[in-house]
Amino acid sequence: MNNPQSLWGSEGVELRAVRGSQCIYCLGSRALCGRKQCPILLRYSKLQPVVKLENKTVLDGSSPPGVFVGRIGYPKVGVGPMIPPYFGDTRILDYPESWWSIDLEKLVEYRSSLVRGIFRVNAYRPWEAGRLFQLTQEIAMASQPIEAYVEFSKPVRARILLDEDAQPFGPYGPIEKIEAGNIKVNRFIEKAYYDEDLKASDAIYYLYSLGVPVSTIQKAFSVAMFGIGKKRRLVPTRWSITAVDSTLAERMLEKIRGNPEVDEYAVYESEHIDNRFIVVLMPGKWSYEFIEIFHPGSVWNVGGDEKIAIGSDYEDIEGRTTYARIGGCYYAARLAVAEYLNSIRRQASVLVLREAGPGYLLPAGVWLVRENVRKALAGKPVKFDSLENTLAYVMRRLKTPWQLVLKESWLLKKVRERRRITEYLKEK
Repeated sequence: MNNPQSLWGSEGVELRAVRGSQCIYCLGSRALCGRKQCPILLRYSKLQPVVKLENKTVLDGSSPPGVFVGRIGYPKVGVGPMIPPYFGDTRILDYPESWWSIDLEKLVEYRSSLVRGIFRVNAYRPWEAGRLFQLTQEIAMASQPIEAYVEFSKPVRARILLDEDAQPFGPYGPIEKIEAGNIKVNRFIEKAYYDEDLKASDAIYYLYSLGVPVSTIQKAFSVAMFGIGKKRRLVPTRWSITAVDSTLAERMLEKIRGNPEVDEYAVYESEHIDNRFIVVLMPGKWSYEFIEIFHPGSVWNVGGDEKIAIGSDYEDIEGRTTYARIGGCYYAARLAVAEYLNSIRRQASVLVLREAGPGYLLPAGVWLVRENVRKALAGKPVKFDSLENTLAYVMRRLKTPWQLVLKESWLLKKVRERRRITEYLKEK
């Protein structure tokens, strides 16, 4: 973020804005960004119960279990557990696969309650970090919430960045001491951890094939629990999520590319937190495109004009050699698609459309994409016998002018071109 400046806040909460931001003039009261609700005030309100803790240098609570690895200052990054200031069954606080029953406000409440302990670790030599790091790894290996005690060297603070790249997080503070109760570890993760001859990619797929949730694998991978001996590295949480999604999809796609093609057109749908997802399966060799559409007032599209923001990326039968322009959401959706095609032993040309409305105030994370596409593909599709009827249906389901989608989509151009060539050959 360029030239940040402090704005306003209460004790324990720092608010910062990009210099020249509308937020400086609005202060949450004038709706200059066009949103129905101020996302900053939403985050601020959910942080208050935590930052008003009586003792801000000591914390007792049940970790979900949760851990976090930062990326600022890489390779010397902030690492540590995430713990709420209360005890009980806290699994839902850091388990995206279970967030279907909650709205955005409840999600922000959950995430804001997790206090992040931080200590610095060299990502290339994590084993040198000592007991604090060992306990953090044990927490990441746990199969159920852990009673933990943390002492901070300074009072915990919360920072709200008035920046679209900042996801909702709770307060943070530098750790001096961690104590954890009886830790019941996931025996499959434990086995992968102690196998120093097992490649990280093989460990990821091994755990996935045994039914370990993707979010659990991502946490363990981030704190250097997999890989060959001294080659193990810390992976910032943001990067580890995409790395696991990509690794799993690539393994499945090796099989999918050899499967028969689907023989009909099918449309699947899902909706959550003012995000509509439409997945279109079409006959053809493996190809995939993810298109994101953000309407005015939604996250990633603020500023007062009425233009719709749209972006995309794609791959064909040969896959990708570069990182997708639209980031982690591309890989999250691709994993869900690969899971489904692998389960039905077919391949297809697949178009995934995401349309976000003004109710999507804050970035919730790529889990929203992965779990929505999974949910859509688990439902009953609407089937068609032609491309024209399929696209006519999809057009009616979107609020976006269809010409914007056609102009953006590489895949639809290729599918329509392929169909024309096939029809020409039949006529001959």
